Amino acid sequence: MFSRDNWKEIFETIQKNKLRTFLSGFTVALGILIFVVLFGFGNGLINTFNGFFANDATNILRIYPGTTTIPYQGYKSNRRIEFDNDDLADIKRNFPFFLEYITPRISRSYLVKYESESNNYSVLGVAPSHQFAEKTIMMKGRFLNEKDIKNKTKYAVIGRLVQQDLFGNQNALGKYVDVGGSAYMVIGVYQDDGGDNEERSLYVPYTTLQLVEKSNDKVGQIIVAFKEQLGYTGAMAFENGLNKFIRDKKHISPADQSGIFIRNVADQLQKNQQFAGVLQIIVACVAFGTIIAGIIGISNIMVFVVKERTKELGIRKALGATPKSVIGTILLESVFITTVSGFVGMLIGIAILSSLGEKLKDYFITDPYIDIGTAVFATVILIIFGAVAGYIPAQRAARIKPIVALRDE
Repeated sequence: MFSRDNWKEIFETIQKNKLRTFLSGFTVALGILIFVVLFGFGNGLINTFNGFFANDATNILRIYPGTTTIPYQGYKSNRRIEFDNDDLADIKRNFPFFLEYITPRISRSYLVKYESESNNYSVLGVAPSHQFAEKTIMMKGRFLNEKDIKNKTKYAVIGRLVQQDLFGNQNALGKYVDVGGSAYMVIGVYQDDGGDNEERSLYVPYTTLQLVEKSNDKVGQIIVAFKEQLGYTGAMAFENGLNKFIRDKKHISPADQSGIFIRNVADQLQKNQQFAGVLQIIVACVAFGTIIAGIIGISNIMVFVVKERTKELGIRKALGATPKSVIGTILLESVFITTVSGFVGMLIGIAILSSLGEKLKDYFITDPYIDIGTAVFATVILIIFGAVAGYIPAQRAARIKPIVALRDE
């Protein structure tokens, strides 16, 4: 029940003991503030790890050719492994259950010219599905299509910064650029959230690049996407099956780690998420440690408060105050200070996190944040334990006999 006299007494006590009240509130506010900030930093770490994979599809395997180091099935070591168009067809034919799409990637560097402007750029021979693997965003025009691959057209899709460098404010669509001595028509301009380097490239049909390079059928890297509904277990089974298939076809020893390399983005993403999750748990434990320290601090201060008010409490009991009213007075003061200070610390912590943004990106903390529900839950927990911390010494005070309390020095 609300008692005006109790609240008046609490505020008078706070007014008379400003330093004690400040120390009590500061302990609580600091505990919550540190918890909020540390928990937010943990989420910032997770954001950073997730950001490493946000710019590309996560359901893909990247297969790189290497050089053998072990003789196998009559083949000598130090063989350079090469992929070709037949490998693309064989993978499609042998893994229809797993496969969503496949694209080769032939990487070259050429001097690209337009009128008086020129610069060196990466020129990538790819298939249409490469757009999904790299999450390429079209700004103008279109990406490559299957007709371009079949007809070996000299079309190019250029990055936003390539357009900016070579064309300035002009519209690049329909214009021809000189790529290593061959003319390509620009059919699209793209952007990529991966950064500036990703936007300083040109995409051309891989069959066209093969034609220009003495009509060979060689490809560099192979990018294979598996169906997302397969999940992590299916992705690992697909990787193992693909690894064995390619090793058998290219006569590479199962023990040879250098013959081919397969980068499973899904596997790397899960491992990074698990690592970030462990870091988050460690950070959360440290943060909860600060709350516990705050609770202990409140308990110690309340013990001192009860000791300080022993005579006063003895007089109250001598005048007829019940143990319940004694406990209620002390407990209400403890809960009030804890609640106000806790929410002040919580709001300051949230404000600090909101102001950081990407300022700590160099320290692998990106956009740190904490859910309001989590912050409020932690604050309420602190308030509950703060009440317990106040209740224990209050109960002890309520048991003191008036005559003993009046003799207290």
